[in-house]
Amino acid sequence: MKLQMHSIHFDADQKLLDYIQKKAEKLNTFYDKITGGEVFLRINKDSVAHENKVLEIKIAVPGHTLFVKETSSSFEAAADEAVEALKIQIKKFKDKTVANNK
Repeated sequence: MKLQMHSIHFDADQKLLDYIQKKAEKLNTFYDKITGGEVFLRINKDSVAHENKVLEIKIAVPGHTLFVKETSSSFEAAADEAVEALKIQIKKFKDKTVANNK
């Protein structure tokens, strides 16, 4: 699965982009019909807390788009949380499509 990476108002490190790509590719083990996705990285300047890193992932599956938004103190932690949340969404989506096809 190829992800388009967008870092809003800053330049993301290549190691970070590779880390997010590697994490997101694990989603293919749960559902092999993922057609692509987008990742948005943003630093929330309005946040007074140290959790100001915002990561959004949009995943395209046939007929639907799955979306998750996570905020954390680091983009790596946000990526971990986002992939876990997407894993749950993918399992629910897959169960629903299998149930509808019966």
